[in-house]
Amino acid sequence: MKLELLHPLAFVPTMGALHAGHQSLISMAKSYAPNVLVSVFVNPLQFENPDDLAKYPRDLAGDAVKAESAGATFVWSPTVEEIYPSEPKIISAGELGNKFEGVHRFGHFDGVLTVVKRLFDLTQPEFALFGEKDFQQLFLIKRMVRELALPITVIEAPIVREADGLAMSSRNVRLSAEGRQAALVISRALHAAARQQDLDSARTLLHQTLREEARFALDYAEIIDEENFEIASSATAKPRALVAGWINDLRLIDNMPMNFGGQR
Repeated sequence: MKLELLHPLAFVPTMGALHAGHQSLISMAKSYAPNVLVSVFVNPLQFENPDDLAKYPRDLAGDAVKAESAGATFVWSPTVEEIYPSEPKIISAGELGNKFEGVHRFGHFDGVLTVVKRLFDLTQPEFALFGEKDFQQLFLIKRMVRELALPITVIEAPIVREADGLAMSSRNVRLSAEGRQAALVISRALHAAARQQDLDSARTLLHQTLREEARFALDYAEIIDEENFEIASSATAKPRALVAGWINDLRLIDNMPMNFGGQR
């Protein structure tokens, strides 16, 4: 399939199951280019669990309506064969691909970078927009664009939250009422950490708050340096807390910038 796209173009790649967070990306994209492309492609390479791939919510008709109402010019839903007409050349996420999310999702970030590069090759956008909710993914995509000298400006968008603080996610629809309530411990812990005046206090309160919810099984909670993804120190200019864990069989992630003493 040959894409007939108008340029300049802003690109919002998604895996579908669109919600208000995706729509905010699409609306933001309109401020960067008059033409906005939204792709809907559930990438098999980034699922280490076949059951998770099978359960991923799909609603292309609904996605198209939401994308267009938010300002999309084009909605594109390619097949696996269009994206990977032959054996794909895997792009390695390197050492960072095996940390944090990568520890629990083997090969996930290799799959993400591989599909994003392929989508960029097919669409040739001037701008590409990604949300900060998948912060490690965002960091790796920005690094890939920089290292490969791709002529694309990556725009990052802040996390969109529900009224009660839960970060919007396509997976949230699979939470039970009890699980939905338990999941609020994540944003509660992040906000508690962000109110602290120093790094040590923030780390302590982050873990302490997360332990208060017995239904939440923690994978990791850490404060990192946004500039290099190393563990934050007292000298870190841009610290950010990352949290990931499980409510029943559903994995949730979230993050938040830290502002100790108003230093950023």
